[in-house]
Amino acid sequence: MAILRLRKRSRLNRTTPFQWVLTALLTMLAVFMLLPIVYLFNHALKPYHELFLFPPTFLARQPTLDNFYDLLVVTKTAVVPVSRYIFNGVIVAAATIVIGTLISAICAYALSKHRFIGQKRLFSVIIVSLMFAPETVQIPRYYVISKLGIINTYWAHILPVIALPVIVFLFKQFIDLLPDELMEAARMEGATEFGVFGRIILPLCMPAVATACILIFQSTWSNMETSSLYIEDETMKTLPFFVSTLTGGLANSVARQGVAAAASLLMFLPSFVMFLLLQRRVISTMAHSGLK
Repeated sequence: MAILRLRKRSRLNRTTPFQWVLTALLTMLAVFMLLPIVYLFNHALKPYHELFLFPPTFLARQPTLDNFYDLLVVTKTAVVPVSRYIFNGVIVAAATIVIGTLISAICAYALSKHRFIGQKRLFSVIIVSLMFAPETVQIPRYYVISKLGIINTYWAHILPVIALPVIVFLFKQFIDLLPDELMEAARMEGATEFGVFGRIILPLCMPAVATACILIFQSTWSNMETSSLYIEDETMKTLPFFVSTLTGGLANSVARQGVAAAASLLMFLPSFVMFLLLQRRVISTMAHSGLK
């Protein structure tokens, strides 16, 4: 009997030819998807004479940090240094993540676990809003922000992007899987609605919270619309707007290409690091979403 069990286990643990082929294909696909990231890093480390070689080189032959030094030099004599743009971007991204995640989670909790008049219609409106392109709401947004009197403030960066229908949809699909008995037991113990949300719903939704943080950060960190439309004071603009001005308005498209490559890498790194830190939570969110 023991020999038969060992044989069955060996058959189960044996890798089939199909699995070998599938593993090889997935490995090649993963390497192919890494190529843009490798190129971005190497492009920022290329010296000036390698940026315009023909045929272009994928890897930097003589890696250097001169592009990052030039980036600091370009803004050293300017009225607004690059550190100010980075600081504004960090403040706006952090505030948007906290406020946007809380608002989306509360909205999803109400739509998922409460019954009220117009609930289904409200959720339908949120789903339909996913179809609108950002350009279609620029004028209404500017009108609202102007009437609120928050031009040239951090709120002009934050308010237009905290209402994200896709995050509300993500949270609702996740909260729908939570049993109602947990909330009923908490209410019987005397917990308020905010207590139920803060002590039960939000901790159980941590995978969805991590996914929401990544999506909100990516959309906010690379957003140039708020700086272009709602901000006139240069000291209140963010890093994406600064990157767009490095090569814009020049007499040729050759100058400052190394500086632009270094700035583009700085734009990419925070999103990349954040995704690496929270990728397990993201995978957990996808697994839970697939259960319904």
